[in-house]
Amino acid sequence: MKPNKLEIFLGTGFFSGYSPVFPGTAGSFVALFIYLIPGFENPTVMLIFISLATVIGIPLGTKFEHAYGKDPSKFVLDEFVGTWLALITLPKTLIIVVLSFILWRVLDILKPFPARQLERINGGWGIMLDDIVSGVYTLILMLVILQLNIF
Repeated sequence: MKPNKLEIFLGTGFFSGYSPVFPGTAGSFVALFIYLIPGFENPTVMLIFISLATVIGIPLGTKFEHAYGKDPSKFVLDEFVGTWLALITLPKTLIIVVLSFILWRVLDILKPFPARQLERINGGWGIMLDDIVSGVYTLILMLVILQLNIF
């Protein structure tokens, strides 16, 4: 069964997953724009949205995978979760947001252990888990950078 119109809207990150180039980055940009909404950076707000997107993303990712093949590029709700995890608890300054975003995209593409292994899990779990790991790694690296007083 193919996703319905609402599921397509959500799963494709408000249709950003249909970008002809780098749909994952396009989805991450949409998530970043949502993060830039005043007040969204509140960790409680972010945790609510991360949790909702994950709970929705797992079964929806499975549905997209059944309809469009393994980890379809148009499904970018996982990028939303990874982007938000990479930014949660960080100061909302231009340099930190930009550096975190770049680092997040690099780690999402490189998929450091165990992200690549988790991506191999079938269905929504595999789709979501590798981005969760890369988002958490980004956050940890950013917190280390901040502790080193580089910025």
